[in-house]
Amino acid sequence: MDNIIFELVLIFAGAAVLATLFLYLKQPIILAYIALGVAIGPSGAGLIDNPDHIEKLSHIGIILLLFLIGLNLRPSRMVALFGKVSALTLVTSIIFTSVIALAALSMGFSLLHSLIIGTALMFSSTIVGLKLIPTTTLHHKHRGEMMVSVLLLQDILAIIIILLITGGQESNITLTVSLLMLKLILLTVISFYVVKYAITALYIRFDTIREHTFLMSLGWGLMVAGAAEYIGLSFEMGAFVAGVSIATLPIALVIAEELKPLRDFFLILFFFSIGAQFDLKVMMDVVLPGAVIALIIVLTKPLIYRWGFNLSGEKDYVATELGIRLGQASEFSLLVAYSALLSGLIDQRASYLIQTVVILTFVISTYWVIYRYPTPISAKASQRRD
Repeated sequence: MDNIIFELVLIFAGAAVLATLFLYLKQPIILAYIALGVAIGPSGAGLIDNPDHIEKLSHIGIILLLFLIGLNLRPSRMVALFGKVSALTLVTSIIFTSVIALAALSMGFSLLHSLIIGTALMFSSTIVGLKLIPTTTLHHKHRGEMMVSVLLLQDILAIIIILLITGGQESNITLTVSLLMLKLILLTVISFYVVKYAITALYIRFDTIREHTFLMSLGWGLMVAGAAEYIGLSFEMGAFVAGVSIATLPIALVIAEELKPLRDFFLILFFFSIGAQFDLKVMMDVVLPGAVIALIIVLTKPLIYRWGFNLSGEKDYVATELGIRLGQASEFSLLVAYSALLSGLIDQRASYLIQTVVILTFVISTYWVIYRYPTPISAKASQRRD
């Protein structure tokens, strides 16, 4: 069905009905969107038989999410945090890769396939982790900063891995990393100068026209995101840089509040597309090993993260919460799997295993977080924070 308007009608009308049902049943609302994707996507009723364009459109939601996270963080604080969590991120990523690769190897996958599976699944989800943490509650401010630091560093690792997989297997990894970091630094410096000498003046000049403020903010966030993608980084990294670059302005929190509804619109599409891409028939072949690896991830990642955050000086209850909130696979896992499949490094079965694990960990992790910690989408009013 190629009519995008009719598809949006189906998605949002269905989401409204299913979300209401899930809330009555005190279930996480995110899972309603994934369930809807399964129900009316290609493996379900087939009312939307080609969700690829929905998935591409929904990516704007992730971009806006990172932009809004950047708006809530102080630039000086981020520099200190990156230094604090860089070793933690690298060490835990190596441990995750090793544990998952050994699990895949024990289930009959080849050494190369197991290493790719472990590498793909070592990341934690930016979209799930940040969607489920209150962004404007002071009690969770530090947790949000720590999570963003780890997730952004993982994004850099993911980009390096994808570059190596899709044509850079023989390239110098030191040179690749150095160029990537140089691009990120240049993009950040240029963004801050543009905000200081141009964007700020425009905000002041037209500060009484809220529509202009909204458009300027949205345009700036998407422009820097696009620039980042163009120079070989990622949309998410660019959006975060754009947000941090204007985080020191007094208007930053106002911008964040105005963009939240637009962010939620596209994130509904994102979670729908996750469910719509779930091929029940094909994935039956890997459901057992997928369930085992998913359980390994959601049980071991929180423990390993807790250990890492404790070593970095975090209090035990903070380290425990951060570990649980980061205890899932990532949307980047799907990109790594897709890149490896196109490059011939893994077969369809390994690719489907990664997809199955990602979705299962999304579901399990979401339940765990929502029923234990405050989130913006909790079914219980006492736990709902935004």
